[in-house]
Order: sequence, then structure tokens, then C-alpha cells
Amino acid sequence: MIDVYFWTTPNGYKVTIMCEEVGLPYNVIPINIRSGEQFKPEFLKICPNNKIPAIVDHDGPGGKPITMFESGAILMYLAEKTGKLMPQEIRKRYEVIQWLMFQKASVGPMFGQNNHFRRQAPEQIKYAVDRYSNETKRIYNVMEKRLAEVEYLAGDYSIADVATFPWTVRHDWHEINLDELPNVKRWFKAIEARPAVIKGRAVMAEQSNQPPVYDEKARETLFGNSQYQKR
Repeated sequence: MIDVYFWTTPNGYKVTIMCEEVGLPYNVIPINIRSGEQFKPEFLKICPNNKIPAIVDHDGPGGKPITMFESGAILMYLAEKTGKLMPQEIRKRYEVIQWLMFQKASVGPMFGQNNHFRRQAPEQIKYAVDRYSNETKRIYNVMEKRLAEVEYLAGDYSIADVATFPWTVRHDWHEINLDELPNVKRWFKAIEARPAVIKGRAVMAEQSNQPPVYDEKARETLFGNSQYQKR
């Protein structure tokens, strides 16, 4: 059994989708990042960076528990544990890894900043909105060009797609019209319909579908220089 320390973010859903895809049983442990549970000492022992997701695999290498944080590392670990969604052949393997790094270095950071400055910042800063909106559009166009050549980001369905898909679910928040990106739309619809993806996205779906409204305490915990962050 794998304990998944989770909240309803794109990075959180990477892990629940992955567990469903590779058929690993898992136990969801909610970490309410709005109320500061990510700063509790017991969670910091698992993830010193106070971010979800994190996992504890009680049947780790050698039959001993292993703790993992950082969603990309978790996906690679689960792929290697099961022999699924990341090939062993060196060229194909690094095709997957480079598109996984594309998600980690570009998709997640840029889409996240786009969401923040459009929807969560206390004031609209035109330069920031334009900067991250333009970069988001550029990244979607990189994906569009790539997906005109292959079915999935690394050719075959892989952890690169598992990592990237949850960040594209809110394309409407990014003001991206998938009808203008037919290859991305085809890719998105194919992944969205996968049974494992449907199951992985169903975790805490009621919480996930709530509007992102933050009270002052939650805003300070998530974005401010709060007392939690000084611990």
C-alpha cells in the first residue's frame, strides 16, 4: 500500500492518476494546503519542501518503506517500480524523460503563474498577466507542433502525459481555446477518457470543483510571508 499525501492540485492529481494507471493500491491522506497542514512537523518529515504531493511506499526497495516527494520523481519511481509508462530502451526512455522535464520546467511553472496572476493576485498587474499569458500560449503551441508528429508527447503514452495532462485541465483559466489547437485537443480528449484518468481525477472531486476562493488566512498561508513559512 502506498500512502499518497494529496491535495486537489494538478501536481496532486498526477500521483492518483499514475497509481490508477499502473494498478497500485493507494491510501489518500489529505493535506489541506489552505489551512497550513503542509507546514506540520509530521508532514515536513516526509516533504521538507512543504509541498504536496508526497508518498510513502510501505513496500519500497528491499521490502522497506521509502518516502518520496516532488511529483516528477514520484512518477519516475512508480514507473520503475511497476515497469510501466517509461520504457527501458535508452532512446525511448530519454524521450520520455525530456518531455517530463518540459512539464516540470515549463508547463507547471508558467501555467501556475498564469493562474496566479489572472485569478488569485490581490491586484491585476498587466505586465505579469501578459508575461505569463504569452508564455502559456507559446508552450501550448510547442505541444501542438509536437502532437502533430506523434500521438502522445513521447510517442507512446507515458509519465510525460500523466504529468502534463492535469495542468491542461484548466485551459479555460488560461484563456486557451482548444478548438484552435486541434492536436492538443485530440491528445487531451484521449487522455481525459482513459478509465484510470477518470478514477484518478475522482479523488476528492467535490473539493476540486469548488471555486478557488481564498480567505485572508488561506491567502497568507499559500502566497504570503506567513508565520508558517518561517518555521
